Amino acid sequence: MKYQVGDEILVLHSNEEGRIIEIMNEEMVMIEVRGVKFPAYMDQIDFPYFKRFTQKKLFPEKALPQKIYVDQIPKEKIKISETKIEDGVWIHIIPKFSLDDFNDEVVESLKIYLSNHTRVAYKFVYEQLLLGEVVFSIDSIIHPFTDFYIHDIQFAAVNDSPGFAVDFSLVEPHKKKAEHFETQLKIKPKQLFQKIETLKENNQAAITYLLFETYPDKAEDNHIQMDMLRSAGFKVYDANKIKQNLPTARTVIDLHIEKLIDRHDHLSNFEILTIQLAEFEKWFDLAQLHHLPTLTIIHGVGTGKLKGEIHDLLKVKKGVKNFINQYSDFYGYGATEVFFEY
Repeated sequence: MKYQVGDEILVLHSNEEGRIIEIMNEEMVMIEVRGVKFPAYMDQIDFPYFKRFTQKKLFPEKALPQKIYVDQIPKEKIKISETKIEDGVWIHIIPKFSLDDFNDEVVESLKIYLSNHTRVAYKFVYEQLLLGEVVFSIDSIIHPFTDFYIHDIQFAAVNDSPGFAVDFSLVEPHKKKAEHFETQLKIKPKQLFQKIETLKENNQAAITYLLFETYPDKAEDNHIQMDMLRSAGFKVYDANKIKQNLPTARTVIDLHIEKLIDRHDHLSNFEILTIQLAEFEKWFDLAQLHHLPTLTIIHGVGTGKLKGEIHDLLKVKKGVKNFINQYSDFYGYGATEVFFEY
């Protein structure tokens, strides 16, 4: 094989020097450039000696013989930095370039890597989305100060607004740390195209996004002592018996203002409508808490303002299967029947 672990190499695309840290297969190696590890194809790298000869002289002129051969060049010692910077967990997007028919560089695919720059090992569940739909998923473990290859994405898929969702948890749970931490990354095609151009201009190897810097702590327990609430005069109920302490639900509610308050002559139309909608909210919530199948709301005909406001609310209420305002012998067109789903 042409290369071995520890060989110094030159990244042809970015003109950066690095070293080989792993032979992945016959076509790919893992390289490290300026502390960043990422995979590279054999045809994307070369030995750096030619660059060094063309940019600087290895020896003073007077010390050089008339001819010098490759095997006479002293091999430089590889310096491996033992300093590990903890700056969080990242996702790396590495474009794979090729030449088209016009000899222009184009992106064929994007390689997706997770990079753990912390001293903690994490379990993770990774999902890749296109147009909001999951098209690829994997769950595994990423160890401290390692990079994890996920998969390749065809560059044409960038137009479908790719998204990445990763749910992390600790391999060794800690009582003060969160049970899991979910983070999402959504990429707009235009922004990614701009980042790739910037990457080429700056001779960089990858586009990087920080997923989190520090794994979060467990949320604080804001539990309030029940005895303190009772002593302060609040009514405290057992959550398992909440229905026993709720008002009885109604299957029919009448929102005519004279049914709700004794006097209303002094109120404006806005004030009357506010009272009616508040009453609607109250009985609507009670109907759902008691799991009623239907609720009939009497709003009258009038100008249609109250009916319109209630219909607008029902359109966005959770648990509403459908509602209908049709003629009935009891209410004419002055009532709406709501059907719930649980």
